Amino acid sequence: MRTPEPIPNASDSTISVGELRQRLSDPRLTIVDVRDLPAYNGWRLGGTARGGHIPGAVAFPGAWLKSVDDLEVERLLRSKGILASREVALYGDRRADTGALKTRLAELGQAGVRIYEGSWAEWAADRTLPVERLANHEKLVHADWLREVLNGGRPEAAPAGRFRLFHVNFGVPEEYEENHIPGALYLDTNGLENPRDWNRRPPEELEAALRSLGITRETTVILYGRDTEGHANEKWPGRRAGQIAACRAALILRYAGVDDIRLLDGGYDHWVQAGNPLETVLREPVPVASFGARIPQRSDVIIDIDDAKQILSDQEHAALVSVRTWKEHIGAVSGYNYIVPAGRIAGDIWGNCGSDAYHMEHYRNVDNTMRAYPEIAANWKQAGIHADKWVAFYCGTGWRASETWFYAYLMGWPRIAVYDGGWFEWSQNPISNPIEVGVPVEA
Repeated sequence: MRTPEPIPNASDSTISVGELRQRLSDPRLTIVDVRDLPAYNGWRLGGTARGGHIPGAVAFPGAWLKSVDDLEVERLLRSKGILASREVALYGDRRADTGALKTRLAELGQAGVRIYEGSWAEWAADRTLPVERLANHEKLVHADWLREVLNGGRPEAAPAGRFRLFHVNFGVPEEYEENHIPGALYLDTNGLENPRDWNRRPPEELEAALRSLGITRETTVILYGRDTEGHANEKWPGRRAGQIAACRAALILRYAGVDDIRLLDGGYDHWVQAGNPLETVLREPVPVASFGARIPQRSDVIIDIDDAKQILSDQEHAALVSVRTWKEHIGAVSGYNYIVPAGRIAGDIWGNCGSDAYHMEHYRNVDNTMRAYPEIAANWKQAGIHADKWVAFYCGTGWRASETWFYAYLMGWPRIAVYDGGWFEWSQNPISNPIEVGVPVEA
């Protein structure tokens, strides 16, 4: 039996590039990236040779130590396994960037905290050192990128041609009128969905809607929403879930055939928190004569009930994932004031979402940005949701499912979709569509 290598003495305050590389798979060492999340995801901030992060690194942006209260910081450090680790290695753009987190960890009793002796720029510049990144990170844009694009610049992964920025929500033009990101147009999801069942509109109606918005297949479309407090007992609570609405629009645009769709990570809220400007200028889109392709170009990203049943019949190679709360999953509530039946689709897999039908805390950080993608992937893996399967997400009417679909798309998962009818459609015919309630029995 091989004798385990001893853990270096905790008094060793730094860790070399050689030791760090050798211990990338060491379960006794937790590597923590303190840089901003766009850099962790893959953006080459600061002109580094490569974007991404050291393989296996946990994301904990140092900025959270100032923007998040102490109790939440401690909870996050525990949930990410940092406080439970035998040994911790911190790294950032500069060694000095790690000092604040090292101090906080010491205050919380974490021993064995070491600092990578180099910097991310040095690691990224050495092509012999491995790097991990979010596969389609350029589709999840950050505020600095958007500001540069709006100012006429050409940042990394800039739009190849014409672009349009949209403030997205469900039927609240007053929100757009109050203020919005400079240059943004207004996109009402009612133009993309049928109000009878909230499914995507027929191809001819989608084409008319997209042409009226000035969108062609080749337009780079940048989307964002504004999240404010909302509750499930409101008449239209979805009006307050702007970032979910933006993801819903992204799905339908992808289905239609738009090639380049970007989502502003954290949406309006993150833009404002970063100190960026807003405007009140009401802008009208310039319609186009043709979308440029027959709709839909990607019919596989939205499925209907027959495909959902096909997925359920082949659970070895496919998964129908419920993006709903636990109370919805066990049938304690329907989750919506306009859906009466409660329960779940028999044979589905619970993928969680957040506190109610209009919040996605399970998939987002405390600053409303996308949760670190390895954490999402790890949660899915634990639930039996894998990239090599045909995976379709569903919720009540497709909104929350669209957000998780977008995250799987960012990760580069090859066969993903949203079951458009969701619980709203399925629950209307329990004789033909099997339903379960209660806590699932483990197989």
